[in-house]
Amino acid sequence: MEEQAEVKLLGRWFSVFSVRVEWALKLKGIKYVKIEEDTTNKSSLLLNSNPIYKRIPVLFHNEKCFSASLVIIEYIDDTWKHNPSILPQDPAERAVARFWAKFIDEKLTEVLRNVIFSRGERQERQVKQIKDAMEVIEKVLMLELKGKKFFGGDADVGLIDVVLGWLPIWLDAIGEAAARTQIIFDSQKYPCLDKWTKNFSEQPFVIETLPPRDKLVVHFKQLRKLMRASAARVASKI
Repeated sequence: MEEQAEVKLLGRWFSVFSVRVEWALKLKGIKYVKIEEDTTNKSSLLLNSNPIYKRIPVLFHNEKCFSASLVIIEYIDDTWKHNPSILPQDPAERAVARFWAKFIDEKLTEVLRNVIFSRGERQERQVKQIKDAMEVIEKVLMLELKGKKFFGGDADVGLIDVVLGWLPIWLDAIGEAAARTQIIFDSQKYPCLDKWTKNFSEQPFVIETLPPRDKLVVHFKQLRKLMRASAARVASKI
């Protein structure tokens, strides 16, 4: 097993991308040091370690750094090969897991993040995209889980679980912050998602890392206010 003391994670408490990497590390039992990044005043550590995208999270290990949460999670799983495995061993199942992880990020995670900063018709379109994506995921859960607790199996959390695990709390928090109650999680509309969410949220590594919903709401409201004030200043100069 790799030496654990040299693992560091540059992230932010409210970032779904950062938190999912922490879940992967905790799932594997890897000790790490968390470095909180100020995303409003990006550090030289972030800019030097991720000069292309300049975004968190960044994982440091063996004097190397890795960015993009899905890339980091695969690196963690490939480097620390002991159980539990996060990605399936079977190539076909592995490809399917990667497909749905990409779908979740492109169709749900990124769109939800943009809801914070948008309004009007643009925000309406984004809300519809989120609802459409959730309906797809609900159908996938109905077909794929078939009585299992997680995508990785009845007892094992897998890649899709880790990638999607943020959904209910962040969805509710951003929905409230952006005054979009339509996207607040509806357990009756998405019963399979609700059941899966409850199973996932009960995992010790999730409980240890999940930020409080109220704290997220306050943060996203402040962020939305700052971004809209910034946009107003720019508009006044045009």
